[in-house]
Amino acid sequence: MARLIMETIHQIIYEDSSPLSGIENKSIDLVVTSPPYPMVSMWDDVFGELDANIKVQMEKGNYDAAFELMHQKLDKTWKSIFRVLKEGGILCLNIGDSTRTLDDIFKLYNSHSRILNYCISIGFSSLPSILWKKSTNSPNKFMGSGMYPVGSHVTLEHEHILIFRKGQRREFRTKEEKINRHESAFFWEERNAWFSDTWRGMQGKLQDIYSSERERSAAFPFELAYRLINMFSVKNDLVLDPFLGTGTTTKAALCSQRNSIGFELSKGLSELIDKEISGSKEFCNNHIRNRFTSHANFTAERINSGKEVKHKLRNHNYSCVSLQESKILINNISEIRQSSGKFSVSYEKLID
Repeated sequence: MARLIMETIHQIIYEDSSPLSGIENKSIDLVVTSPPYPMVSMWDDVFGELDANIKVQMEKGNYDAAFELMHQKLDKTWKSIFRVLKEGGILCLNIGDSTRTLDDIFKLYNSHSRILNYCISIGFSSLPSILWKKSTNSPNKFMGSGMYPVGSHVTLEHEHILIFRKGQRREFRTKEEKINRHESAFFWEERNAWFSDTWRGMQGKLQDIYSSERERSAAFPFELAYRLINMFSVKNDLVLDPFLGTGTTTKAALCSQRNSIGFELSKGLSELIDKEISGSKEFCNNHIRNRFTSHANFTAERINSGKEVKHKLRNHNYSCVSLQESKILINNISEIRQSSGKFSVSYEKLID
């Protein structure tokens, strides 16, 4: 019989996330999020509803002013995140810059630098960031004047993951905290790939959702959220996403054995989110199995190339390169239950 390991709790709140109302000061371990992108047309109405002056400025052709007002709405969230993060807590913020032609003038609206400067100004320490290259099905893209010089411009095929820390680096002092950190470790080859400043090969979700709120989800890839959660938190931590969207961060958190809270302004996405989370057991367990399969393939290739693999995992029947990996403990999901707006997730020991 499978042994119950623990439970995690995942709460989704449908309201304006700006003040993060109800979230206590210094209660969150990690934030993984991606906000609406200022000056991307699909978000114009959302920003206009949050601040009528944004719509006025757009109608007057004051696009730079509208861009700044959009960011001022987002600033309230970044300030609230600083409040709710624990000392040593991490904010991972996925943001893309925007290109747009308005009044026959094409230009770049540089959101990542605007957010970077603001977050530093309120006390965050900026850590090395990540560029992730989005997959594209259009190998022949000509923007502007095609093959003619001067009028052409480069295409945006990457987004930024800005990474910030609040205060000093997190410490793990008690015996229990140290054990949990050891069990939350990642594989040697994962560390080499995940902690590179350039990510490639991640597939995003299909964008078309056709909900009553909007037609495109703008969701980032599951693997993006999963990596960040495993990189910058430990098991049982509390992960926050103030712009939950279709629930990707919640799904990645429960797959990683973390707790989570998500805010989503669009109540019309609730049915889609409930379906995504409640039905994620098989997906997550397959993801965990694939993680071990990839690790086994890596160690086999390493041995075949004449390199050493000197250590063993204590909790799983696999070899590993470093001693720091030896206490890794990754559990399967045994059950996902939904009740009173929350999801409770139970875990069991993974049978290798």
